[in-house]
Amino acid sequence: MPWDPTQLKDWQIAEEAEKDLPTYEELIERFQLKKEEIVPYGKTPKLDFLKIMNRLQDKPNGKFIEITAVNPTPLGEGKSTTTLGLIEGLAKRGFNAGGAIRQPSGGPTMNVKGTAAGGGNALLIPMTEFSLGLTGDINDITNAHNLAMVALNARMQHEANYSDAELAKRGLRRLDIDPKRVAFGWVMDFSAQGLRNIIMGVGGKSDGFMMQSTFGIAVGSELMAILSIARDLADLRERIGNIILAYDKTGKPVTTRDLEVDGAMTAWMRNTINPTVCYTVERQPVLVHAGPFANIAIGQSSIIADRLGLKLFDYHVTESGFGADIGFEKFWNVKARLSGLTPDVSVIVTSIRALKMHGGGPAVAAARPLAAEYTEQNTELVEQGCCNLLHHIQTVKKSGIVPVVCINRFSTDTEEEHEVVRRAAAAAGVRCAVSSHWLQGGEGALELADAVIDAAGETVDLQYLYPLETPLRERVELIAREVYGAEGVDWLPEAESKAKAFEADPAYADFCTMMVKTQYSLSHDPALKGVPKGWRLPIRDVLVYGGARFLCPVAGTIALMPGTASDPAYRRIDVDVHTGKVSGLF
Repeated sequence: MPWDPTQLKDWQIAEEAEKDLPTYEELIERFQLKKEEIVPYGKTPKLDFLKIMNRLQDKPNGKFIEITAVNPTPLGEGKSTTTLGLIEGLAKRGFNAGGAIRQPSGGPTMNVKGTAAGGGNALLIPMTEFSLGLTGDINDITNAHNLAMVALNARMQHEANYSDAELAKRGLRRLDIDPKRVAFGWVMDFSAQGLRNIIMGVGGKSDGFMMQSTFGIAVGSELMAILSIARDLADLRERIGNIILAYDKTGKPVTTRDLEVDGAMTAWMRNTINPTVCYTVERQPVLVHAGPFANIAIGQSSIIADRLGLKLFDYHVTESGFGADIGFEKFWNVKARLSGLTPDVSVIVTSIRALKMHGGGPAVAAARPLAAEYTEQNTELVEQGCCNLLHHIQTVKKSGIVPVVCINRFSTDTEEEHEVVRRAAAAAGVRCAVSSHWLQGGEGALELADAVIDAAGETVDLQYLYPLETPLRERVELIAREVYGAEGVDWLPEAESKAKAFEADPAYADFCTMMVKTQYSLSHDPALKGVPKGWRLPIRDVLVYGGARFLCPVAGTIALMPGTASDPAYRRIDVDVHTGKVSGLF
């Protein structure tokens, strides 16, 4: 240790590191757990969070560190890698450090993004288990979600085929579901663009109710969003019962509770409530729990994992999805509010590559070679792109949380380029560290760890962007102006009509505002880089998640089912038939 990531692929480093995974006994001794608080599951046990929380409820929380980023290139700038590297660096400084990250989806894993397991010497292990289903939470969510659709379509079929009297004989009442107002679809955990829009029930009247439907990716399911914010099994059960599947012909919501399927859905999900334990390659524990979309849902690891990590670790590091305009804003105004937990530090991850893009560099695309501007020194592009970083620094400062800038070092960076970013951060009054965790693991993250330790000693005065009683359209206006830098908001007529209806209905007064927009720009337009000026945010729709209690204003076009690229990762993934070892994951 550390391994040479310039010579070894991530799956090869993982294979070596996994030869020395902590045992259950070591886990119990290290965190002073009880044997009955471990839920055995091969290499990756779960932790019974209710038992642990009941026992440690009076123990003071550790330091709470959040990881966010600038608006990324399509290649990502290394938030997961930085999360794992910081944990390793804090451990090198003698602290009991751990963290929480989201479970990866099979869609990106088999496509072009990879597993989000970090990389190099800041890698999560066991990598194969982490990347290919782990302890089955996503499978359970998929089954629970699709069971709701089975119940909905079957009910629509029976109501079409039976009279009210015949329904009553079967213990059913007519829900009179409007087939044009079905809000739910099916899910699977792959990127399958051919299933985005389907016709189902083709055949005779015994083949289900014929209707248009959709498929989304499993991690975009409302059930995944619910898992990320639920406080316990009782909360999970209550929220599942409030999921809106469709509307009847009078406009009244039809829920899973109305279809009497909510209990069975919870039964499928009963084991998902406990986080799974994985490790960095340097053997620090990482809780893996939930994996919701960041642009349609909250995009964070779970509240449960954070509550547990803060009791178990001196420093608990958690990651927010996408850039600070999406991930951090939701962490600040939704997750922190729902959890009641106050973070100490927000680390804003940037890369020289991303800053060059925001400074006017050529387009960056996945699976395509980088232009020379990104592999050769160009301090002018870096300086011009620092505007995006500075914008996110100001957003974090508005929350009262202490920001720290992390330059995730790439081999093509130069010291002169790093110095440009250091000067910009110093002018903004924030700490800045260069971190080489990908190459060197914890040793390479010591400068970052020291900056975080120092910043965590400051007093935090957490201030939300808006009070809960703020109406929906005012919330969106505040987020657009204060976080995105828009001049205002333009509501399409249908979206504004929905917003007015939600504002007038007390049932939606405490629903969280979950903005839906691209991660590649501060604006709604992914082509606008840096800090766009003179633009307005268009809202074309407002989605409602009744169980998660989210209202989701939609800016731009967001697909809930990603597509698979022409050169996906699955072409390079294989199994050694003699050993059963998986190769090709990244």
